[in-house]
Amino acid sequence: MNMINLQFLRTSGASLLLLCVAFQVRAQRSPSEFSRDIDVDVCIYGATSAGIMAAYTAKMNGKSVALIHPDGHAGGLSTGGLGFTDIGNKYVITGLARDFYRRLGSIYGKFEQWVFEPRAASTVFDQYLTRAGIRIGFDRQLVSVQKEGTLIKSIQTESALDPGPKTRSTIRARMFLDCTYEGDLMAMAGVSFTIGRESNDIYGETYNGVQMAIHHQFPDGVDPYVVRGDKRSGLLWGISPAPMAPTGSGDKLVQAYNFRLCLTDSAENRIDISRPADYDSTRYELLARVFELQPHLPLNQHYLKMDAVPNRKTDVNNKGPLSTDMIGSNHEYAMADPATRRRIVREHGSYTKGLLYFLGHDPRVPQHIRKTMLAWGYPRDEFRDNGHWTPQLYVREARRMVGEYVMTQANCQGKTKVYDPIGMAAYTMDSHNCQRIVVEKNGMAMVKNEGDVEIDGFPPYDISYRSIVPRRNECSNLLVPVCLSASHIAYGSIRMEPVFMVLAQSASLAAIQAIERGGSVQDVDVKALQARFKADPLADGSRPEFLIDNDITPELVTYSGRWKEQREGNAQFGGSYGRSLLMSDSTDEQSSLNFSVPPGVSGKYTLYVYNAGAAAFKSLAYKLNINTGEKSFDISLRTSDRHYDWLSAGTFSIDGRKDARIVIRRSGSGGDLFGDAILLKPVQEGNGQ
Repeated sequence: MNMINLQFLRTSGASLLLLCVAFQVRAQRSPSEFSRDIDVDVCIYGATSAGIMAAYTAKMNGKSVALIHPDGHAGGLSTGGLGFTDIGNKYVITGLARDFYRRLGSIYGKFEQWVFEPRAASTVFDQYLTRAGIRIGFDRQLVSVQKEGTLIKSIQTESALDPGPKTRSTIRARMFLDCTYEGDLMAMAGVSFTIGRESNDIYGETYNGVQMAIHHQFPDGVDPYVVRGDKRSGLLWGISPAPMAPTGSGDKLVQAYNFRLCLTDSAENRIDISRPADYDSTRYELLARVFELQPHLPLNQHYLKMDAVPNRKTDVNNKGPLSTDMIGSNHEYAMADPATRRRIVREHGSYTKGLLYFLGHDPRVPQHIRKTMLAWGYPRDEFRDNGHWTPQLYVREARRMVGEYVMTQANCQGKTKVYDPIGMAAYTMDSHNCQRIVVEKNGMAMVKNEGDVEIDGFPPYDISYRSIVPRRNECSNLLVPVCLSASHIAYGSIRMEPVFMVLAQSASLAAIQAIERGGSVQDVDVKALQARFKADPLADGSRPEFLIDNDITPELVTYSGRWKEQREGNAQFGGSYGRSLLMSDSTDEQSSLNFSVPPGVSGKYTLYVYNAGAAAFKSLAYKLNINTGEKSFDISLRTSDRHYDWLSAGTFSIDGRKDARIVIRRSGSGGDLFGDAILLKPVQEGNGQ
């Protein structure tokens, strides 16, 4: 583990979380009303992060809601171990999704927190559920959908826990949302969908279909056979006998699933990783052969991707040729019945627990890796009702709707733009490997992974409302913000938890509008939806914040002196806020940037400045001049180690009847002067935070 990278998280507000009572969302068991027939305005199937945000939005807008979940764990990946948030660029995260990370910030003593513990996410989701008075119908499995023409009239669920005859109930609603990772409601409602990878020629793409992996790949020379060099001995565990199809051709293979693991190296909080009862070391023979070829590489970032989250914990993801991804073991999951899915989840858990034990104990593992692995264990304070193991399998992709509009690679790369945006995405076009196969190279058989794609270098892009809407002739009162309409490779960029939250809030607003105005989801006025989202981003009537940025609100940004636009790459947490920032070099001593506050903005606001330049350009300090027509404030902000973050410049009262602007100019000597984004966050009481 990279101890230097961990250190800042170990010391930054760690004790604050220990003082919080971290209510587990799962503890809100299915109340008795979900065993009876129910009539509501909006029925949401899937209490993922998206489902919770959709339910909160509808309930806070005065609609009755039923939030149903097929198992006992709510919050999806956000409460299931994915604490090192995949973003691409923070500015695409708006509304309640942004509020989610702000609430996490309050737990850790910061303005925003993008890396977090599972129990902290559970605490935040409980805040939403409690405030809106929403209870989740846990362990309710969808069994049927009743339709009249294109309208879903009701769905029927049954208890997943009843050992004998199942208790069934009917939920009637005017609007339905499928917020599951699997798309079960969508499929049962007769909506078109696809599974697997399209061929490149279907949508004119280049990164879809079969792709020989470059990343997370085996080095040349790893023999695939049980007895090395003897094909008759059979293939080692995890290798498919299928030959590799032509590059770019389509198939029904699904990118690998895994568990995002929360581990700790805190002796006080650590439960040692023990030998699983069904441990089988032959599953990891391929990794043992890799160690023979490259014995000196460290565990972290070569065999496990171990990213630090607070309180000496990690979010562990797949890394390297054989890691936490159980490649090839999930292809039947999307269409499987509940019992088969539970078996697949158990198999993934068995494989992963065995891998962790193998890395710490098998003598074929280099000693330095074993030593590193043995420092880690399961945290006592996480997943207490599931043996300290996450119950949430990372279902990266299952069904994908084929709806009114299909998002493709052209959208991701900005070659095709949509006219009806309801959210944005900014992450790499990303696919994990789909299969492990045998290839011939220089007359030698060797094992390789196939399916990995990691393409970045494009700016944030809009997601179409039509991509969460079924075809008009198939269903007129269903929205699908998670298993949305996108090609495999475009979905790989969109499929991030904060993006799902944004799309779910928009989907809920669309359902509300369809109820209030009448009509189908296909006829929703998207401009009105956008305006409602912007006017009430937190769905509680509180005053919205104001963002002023050279890309997003260029009409509010003027400058004097010599300024150059600097465009950032698609880094993990983004560089600039938006697509670019502005920079004036150290030779221009008189340059300044002027951010005009929109007319009519009044009240008390906390001013934040986005600190991208501290890391990018090593600026030392700058001044802000807040001019409300009455007085000015000079604030000097020193470079912070928290780059790519908002820095507070204090709280000010703004009189909307007078000219208000924020001026950035050089303070002191040395360094380039940068300017990116300004945020005015209203100071308000009683907002439920």
